[in-house]
Amino acid sequence: MAAVTDAGILAILPAGDRAILVELDSLATVLTLQAALQSRPQPGQIDVVAAASTVLVTAKTAAEARQIAAHVRTLDLSGEAATDATEVSIDVVYDGADLAAVGELTGLGADGVIAAHTGTIWTAAFGGFAPGFAYLAGGDARLEVPRRSTPRTAVPAGAVALAGAYSAVYPRQTPGGWQLIGRTEAVMWDLDRSSPALIRPGNKVRFNAVRATVAAPSAAPAAAAPAVDKNHAAGLLVVRPGLQSTIQDLGRPGSADLGVTTAGAMDRGALRQANRLAGNPVGHAGIEVLHGGLVLAAAADQVLAVAGAAVGLTITDPDGEVRDVPMLAPFALLAGEVLELGTPSAGLRSYVGVRGGIDVPLVLGSRSTDTMSGIGPAPLAAGMPLAVVPAPPSSVVGSPELPGPAADEVTVLHMVPGPRQDWFDDAVVAGFGEREWTVTPQSNRIGLRLSGNALERSREGELASEGTVRGAIQVPPSGQPVLFLSDHPVTGGYPVIGVVATADLDKAAQLPPGSRIRFVPVSGTA
Repeated sequence: MAAVTDAGILAILPAGDRAILVELDSLATVLTLQAALQSRPQPGQIDVVAAASTVLVTAKTAAEARQIAAHVRTLDLSGEAATDATEVSIDVVYDGADLAAVGELTGLGADGVIAAHTGTIWTAAFGGFAPGFAYLAGGDARLEVPRRSTPRTAVPAGAVALAGAYSAVYPRQTPGGWQLIGRTEAVMWDLDRSSPALIRPGNKVRFNAVRATVAAPSAAPAAAAPAVDKNHAAGLLVVRPGLQSTIQDLGRPGSADLGVTTAGAMDRGALRQANRLAGNPVGHAGIEVLHGGLVLAAAADQVLAVAGAAVGLTITDPDGEVRDVPMLAPFALLAGEVLELGTPSAGLRSYVGVRGGIDVPLVLGSRSTDTMSGIGPAPLAAGMPLAVVPAPPSSVVGSPELPGPAADEVTVLHMVPGPRQDWFDDAVVAGFGEREWTVTPQSNRIGLRLSGNALERSREGELASEGTVRGAIQVPPSGQPVLFLSDHPVTGGYPVIGVVATADLDKAAQLPPGSRIRFVPVSGTA
């Protein structure tokens, strides 16, 4: 999309085929635009994510994203959004892994970093990244430091950190690239509070140095085991969960401003197919199984269907008789029988649909497990009962379906260029579609970590954190891209060279380590 210069808007850029990234001239204008869109949502509008100098808006369709872009151009953004200036005090033990390095980078030394961090009242500018994660601005300018060249795969809950001009507290264990200077036991996100986030935009935050008597924080409560409704007998029992099995539906869109990503099934087409075959609406909760190995016992007669990664399905009855059942077709699992999913011969994730749907509590409108935030039911574990919603008498199972075509040797993922291609020179951008990348074993529901010839940036310095979408190809300073998937962080601080088209994301979800992929540019919302 072409740059514009009126109403404080600097540019409107495509962020994939169903989102726009609006660049603005100040944080005040950012917050005004966010407030305008949240108070009067546009047709198809899903999420509005404010950041330092941008607002990310996601939509249900590409056409609606274009219409929202046109609407944004008409808005008067000269006013100011109201904020809550409540002061929040946080005790910190300053013993972070990067404290000494930050002391060297700033020239302050470790003691000087602590004095500068506690000597300023910070302001919560905006949320994002993860539930309860708040970007704190207005601190001592001497504390401005770059992110790590390679993000950590796990930052502990309660870590107090710096990146760019911001400070923050990690609400729970997540990947992250910020510099860690301390830790706190303050609970940053708690769904049992009337306001789950301890720090909200506009709040004033004061850090206090304390001695190392603060226990390692529990942060957000761990995900709860699926609760069995008292009115429903357990329909299934988990005998063995396999490598990782989680309950998933189509996710919880619309909560990104709280730092809550959409989550949901990685291969949404496969979940829809399993539900259709089992006689359910396509969005019902089913079981996502990573690399097979799930074993389920029926406590009562059930109808199931399995789609996604190709696995062998065997049923053992109470007398020890074994029979095979096909994928992509409904089948009965009678009381006392046991179903086992084998290892995939193709693909990575299989989906078990159960007629009626898995019955677990809704959290922010979804039954999905979000491994990034810990929201939703816990991953399945041996001995866990799974309640099943009684299916209405009108529900009809589907007819058997044929499998899709075999995967290519190199998987092609179509991508919309940008929004941050300007962080790479023309040769890198032009040749990006010819490069091959390999999926590494460090990949998970948050994203595919890729290896290949490193992408070199043409700019130095740091990109201010901004909203990200499922499918974003983010490039950290190491030059090894990360393709964000269902449980991706709501915001990120590395440039996005392209965003995989929505239609191709199910393919990405089925790529095991060692798979080779190539990104091919296509046009976006512009």
